[in-house]
Amino acid sequence: MVSKKDIRALSLSEIENFFKENDEKPFRAKQVYEWLWKKSARSFAEMTNLSLGIRQLLEKNFTLRTISLAETQRSSDGTIKSVFKLHDGYIIEGVLIPTENRMTACISSQVGCSLTCKFCATGKMVRKRNLEVGEIYDQVVEISRQAEKNHAKPLSNIVYMGMGEPLLNYNNVLESAEKITSVNGLGISPKRITVSTAGISKMIKKLADDAAKFNLALSLHAANDEKRSHIMPINEQNSLASLKKALQYFHGKTGKRITFEYIIFNNFNDEIIDAEELVKFCEHLPCKVNIIEYNPIDDAEFSQAEKQKVDAFANFLKNKNIPSSIRRSRGKDIDAACGQLANKNSVITA
Repeated sequence: MVSKKDIRALSLSEIENFFKENDEKPFRAKQVYEWLWKKSARSFAEMTNLSLGIRQLLEKNFTLRTISLAETQRSSDGTIKSVFKLHDGYIIEGVLIPTENRMTACISSQVGCSLTCKFCATGKMVRKRNLEVGEIYDQVVEISRQAEKNHAKPLSNIVYMGMGEPLLNYNNVLESAEKITSVNGLGISPKRITVSTAGISKMIKKLADDAAKFNLALSLHAANDEKRSHIMPINEQNSLASLKKALQYFHGKTGKRITFEYIIFNNFNDEIIDAEELVKFCEHLPCKVNIIEYNPIDDAEFSQAEKQKVDAFANFLKNKNIPSSIRRSRGKDIDAACGQLANKNSVITA
């Protein structure tokens, strides 16, 4: 028996061709497409402006692989972590981060991760597969519902900062962003979306060539090749010099300012000399720096930097006219903070 194809893997023109081949009016394709990407239908039965016969035709030929909410945890600070189950039994995690001015969805792009960053719990997992476009999109839909239900506010921002490396799932990440921002989709402004990468130089350049409209963040964490390679093996193939050239190329093509994420670790990258190296890396590159407190994970070699060192680091950047802010982590008590997503209470194998 041949397995049915997920209808969300089809373009609008492909759905139109399907209807033509089945002697149905092609305009039905636009109705289906709207149900899939604007109304976020979870089944063909929901498509009530289609006849029963057409819905049965769709059911016979296609599947609609939506993700399901398996578990939620709520932090004392209002953060909500969700465990999502995929059609093949794998699971991923996403997070709603509420603040006074923003409702942010932190979403995943892969099941697990292959980059083995030493400070990240997800990096200790095996990468199982890339997420499909619909699976990325569905996280946004569900977390948006959580924002409305729990805070009576719409989702304002989306960050691809959950499980996985977005640029290793390049095509699906770009297409999911298109579906999320399209007027025929969720209609969220691309200015409200940030894709975070551990740093793959050639793919950053490709983003520029493909005229990506969303914001770009680089998980930097050290502006010294030796230190960065120690915590992020990907730096061995993507040196700071090559990354800077790629980021300058990206800025030149898109005009967008780069965000550097800098997790600050005790007695590793928290000295003024580290700040000096960061300032030098920022030269000739419009950017801002988010200084992020470290969130401990099991079996890690790092610990949180002392508050006075963090403040001194931030003040040094400020005095050098580098826009920066200290980001206090949210959701730590439920392992929902930066670097902590690892499905501690769940099985990731199908």
